[in-house]
Amino acid sequence: MYTLTVESLDQEGRGVARRDGKAVFVEGALPGELVSCSTYRSKPTYELASLEAILRPSALRVAPRCPCFGRCGGCSMQHLEARAQVAIKQRVLEDALRHIGKVRPEQMLPAIHGLPWGYRHRARLTARYVPKKGGSLVGFHERRSSYVTDMASCEVMPPRISRLIRPLRELINRLSIRARLPQIEVAVGEEADVLVLRVLEALSEADAALLREFADAHRVHLYLQPRGPESAYPFHPPRAADLYYALPEFNLKIGFSPTDFTQVNHAVNQVLVRRTLSLLDPQPGERVADMYCGLGNFTLAIARRGAAVVGFESSPELVARATANAAANGLSEVARFLEMDLYRMDGARLAELGRFDRMLVDPPRDGAVELVKALADDAPRRIVYVSCGPATLARDAAVLVHARGYALRAAGIVNMFPHTSHVESIAVFDRG
Repeated sequence: MYTLTVESLDQEGRGVARRDGKAVFVEGALPGELVSCSTYRSKPTYELASLEAILRPSALRVAPRCPCFGRCGGCSMQHLEARAQVAIKQRVLEDALRHIGKVRPEQMLPAIHGLPWGYRHRARLTARYVPKKGGSLVGFHERRSSYVTDMASCEVMPPRISRLIRPLRELINRLSIRARLPQIEVAVGEEADVLVLRVLEALSEADAALLREFADAHRVHLYLQPRGPESAYPFHPPRAADLYYALPEFNLKIGFSPTDFTQVNHAVNQVLVRRTLSLLDPQPGERVADMYCGLGNFTLAIARRGAAVVGFESSPELVARATANAAANGLSEVARFLEMDLYRMDGARLAELGRFDRMLVDPPRDGAVELVKALADDAPRRIVYVSCGPATLARDAAVLVHARGYALRAAGIVNMFPHTSHVESIAVFDRG
């Protein structure tokens, strides 16, 4: 055991200190704190350490709201004041742009953030039957472990979903397949709540009756998933749930299935779409590309502004869902969707798509490096890049600025996941 003064936080929310010339990452420590800690993993250039005692606490330290904080791997920053979490994430973005991309935005955008609790409308919970723990557990994995946290509630999920954790544990205990139900996926919409049960064996008649009773009592839709995500189907009620989230400013309803990728935080997503459209500024008569369009979250808002927009996505299921969303919102004439593997993009394939006036890029964590490398002299004059990984945004920004002649006009963070170290961000690039 040894004593250190913490200097900063890393991208996973761990305190960073120095010891004998090596970086030491201390879980649960905050900048400015004097802490006692012990190493649990040592590497040639760094160490990972457990926090043993706080000898001088930070003024920004707060009492975690969740009794499972510290054990549950779902949150890593509940001990840090909410506004300070936003400031630290903004610094993470700035550091990534400066050190990885060698770029600086002309303007830092105000951070987008919302309510810190009850925001999580999607979650993947692990279920495990553990007789030594008294039966079934339902929750997130413990930190640095494959064990399931022994939890009875979750402060970042909507209260009505949080209250289902204990009844779900009791339900699984009564099922004959309790040891063959490893996962429960939560999908919350405006008018329906869905639980997708991953089942590795067929239900008995008694099991089926218990599930129907649970769904009716708690007013949820239960789906069963015997294989991959595409195999999920409505069990009770037997009809598909009317799952959608709203973008009221654009008069849009975005439908989705329980296993589709959607934004976790619906309230912050509304602000994000508004900010993105303001920055992209599509005009009637312009042609706009939405790369990695998903369900049409941004695509349909662009169409509402009067531009002709094409959404590109690698998943045929999401292309079909986005096309259906365009039809449901009366936008089929101005919004269309094409299946395309954007990770294998090159100049010739991009040229075949024709010229675009503006482009929105919203890739997964791996970023969009092949796409930005493929941009040619007639590339869109403005690109708005929505990112879920500061490092890959910085890497791609370097290509756009240093190799493709764009200027990084502005950048800022989106606190889509309060109390976690996850950093979403948005950046604006102009050319010519």
